[in-house]
Amino acid sequence: MEKEVFLDDKAFLVSETDKNGIISFANDEFCKYAGYTIEELINEPHNIVRHADMPRAAFKDLWGTVKKGNIWRGFVKNKVKDGGYYWVYATVYPFTSCNGSRGYISCRKKASKNEVEEYTKLYKQMKLKEN
Repeated sequence: MEKEVFLDDKAFLVSETDKNGIISFANDEFCKYAGYTIEELINEPHNIVRHADMPRAAFKDLWGTVKKGNIWRGFVKNKVKDGGYYWVYATVYPFTSCNGSRGYISCRKKASKNEVEEYTKLYKQMKLKEN
C-alpha cells in the first residue's frame, strides 16, 4: 500500500523546466515532498514525479494549454521517490526568458481533502477509459 504524504498547509512547491519539461530549478519544498535532492532532479524530465494514477488526458490538456502560452491549473497526484504520493493544486506558467528561451514554472499548494476525493474518483474513471 502506498503511503500518502500530506503537505503542510503553507507549503509552496516550485519547479522550473525548459520547453521540453526538463527540470532546471526546484525549491527546497519540492525536493522535500518529492523525496529527491536537487542534484537528483536537475536535468531530469519533470515526469520523474508523475504518478501512474494520473490519466494521460490530464497531461495532454496541461501541455496543450501551456504550449499555446496559456496558464494551466489543475489537481495532480505526484509520486514520491520512496513510492508514496502527494496531491497538489498546480498552476503552470509558460514564460520566455530575456535570452529568448522558453520554459515553464509550476507552483503548487496543498489540495483539500474534498478536492483529493473528487479528483481521485474522476481520474480513476478517466484511467478506465484509457485502457
